[in-house]
Amino acid sequence: MEISYNMYNEICSINNLFIAYKKARKGKTKKNYVKEFENDLFNNLMKLHYELKTQRYKPNPLKTFILRDPKTRKISKAVFRDRIVHHAIVNVLEPIFEKIFIYDSCANRIGKGSLFAIKRFDKFKRKITDNLSKEAFCLKVDIRHYFEEINHEILLKIIQRKIKDEKIIWLINLILKNYDSGDKGMPLGNLTSQFFANVYLHELDYFVKHQLNAKYYIRYVDDFVILHKYNKELIIWKFRINKFLKEKLLIELHKDKTRIISISRGIDFVGFRNFYYYRLLRKRNIINMQRKIDLFNNIKINYEKFFEIFQGWNAYARWANSYKLRRRLINEILSKDI
Repeated sequence: MEISYNMYNEICSINNLFIAYKKARKGKTKKNYVKEFENDLFNNLMKLHYELKTQRYKPNPLKTFILRDPKTRKISKAVFRDRIVHHAIVNVLEPIFEKIFIYDSCANRIGKGSLFAIKRFDKFKRKITDNLSKEAFCLKVDIRHYFEEINHEILLKIIQRKIKDEKIIWLINLILKNYDSGDKGMPLGNLTSQFFANVYLHELDYFVKHQLNAKYYIRYVDDFVILHKYNKELIIWKFRINKFLKEKLLIELHKDKTRIISISRGIDFVGFRNFYYYRLLRKRNIINMQRKIDLFNNIKINYEKFFEIFQGWNAYARWANSYKLRRRLINEILSKDI
């Protein structure tokens, strides 16, 4: 069912922009760019409202930098006022698309996330192996250069099935074209990119669930798994999925990161290596935390920042069989003078 009423005014409304501003500043209240915007908050929001309302809004160039933690990625971030616009768009569109997203699409959704994905994996693993008593297999998939290859025209057509307001399509297209990559690609680091990534791959979700009739399917952004009792079925599904992605979405499976594995060998999924009876952290995750401890010990990270990093990591690591590892790292930290 398409949504045809004028939602653009809802996106532009002062109330929505204020809510979007509150979301955009969350966790960043000490940043200078936030303080600068807040110095004249009313006028800045009114200016944004006027520019959007009259379609004179133009996003600023993205700030691009390279992140090498835990792996090398190019991050492109919008300036603060543009992030407010991103939140304003998602505030209005997300509830509409949330109704059609499958239950086991786990990334960037309220009440879900990587730990939700792990719980679903455990549940599916027990079902498919008759409570861990039989062998089963997993099609472990990664999509090649996903964010770089998302086709703008296809994405807009998918959105237009639900959203008929041409002004919204104009605004979305403006944001997509702000990423200097021609007619494809979205920047890592933008809220809209995360949301549109789910919209784009909902096409795959629907194909897997309703065409392949795969019961045990979990997707986290472009990383997804399908569990099945028979590897022969997964071989057929792998071929059909790749064909669908190439023909319908102009993307393809990553050959080196897509494989069919016995679950007993351990499945690398959302930061953990998942075995029948236990779960381990990825080696890369451990090495990365060890690097942070070394920086802290050499006084290259202050206590407040390090404590925040370690607290988050420790909470995450608890979901793996990692008691001895966590004790060792905590003892290593406590052995140093703070």
